Amino acid sequence: MRGAGRRWPRWRGGFEVNYAEFVEAVARRAGVPSEKAEAVSRATLETLTDRVTAGQASNIAGQLPRELRQHLHKTTTAIGSQNAEPFELDQFVERVARRAGVDVAMADAGMRAVLSTIGEAVSKDELEDLVSQLPKEFWKIIQAGAGVEVRPRGA
Repeated sequence: MRGAGRRWPRWRGGFEVNYAEFVEAVARRAGVPSEKAEAVSRATLETLTDRVTAGQASNIAGQLPRELRQHLHKTTTAIGSQNAEPFELDQFVERVARRAGVDVAMADAGMRAVLSTIGEAVSKDELEDLVSQLPKEFWKIIQAGAGVEVRPRGA
């Protein structure tokens, strides 16, 4: 991102978030080099895919850079390929650490940076759908990037 306060325009159906800017935002927020930001971004998206339904993962993927979309698609080898696995934030961080090959502290900072950047890059409607599938402890992380209160629809 050019400048700390820059925000992408909200999704309007056709706008695509720039991959380099997404990774740069994650690196800046997490305080890690770009290479680590890329690894943690991939690992966070793959773990998010475990935690939400296939449809929700696909909807979020459609609003992220092409280079990241493949990490948000469930495969037939995934446990309950179309369903979400119920696990909490600490387990989420452990999975990110394992997938990215980083320690838990870096995984936690990176995961928070990725989810916050998703909050900035994705439409409010998709964010509301996303948080409806996640425990409340995830909401504030996503909301930090969104700059608005994000709650599940109807909550």
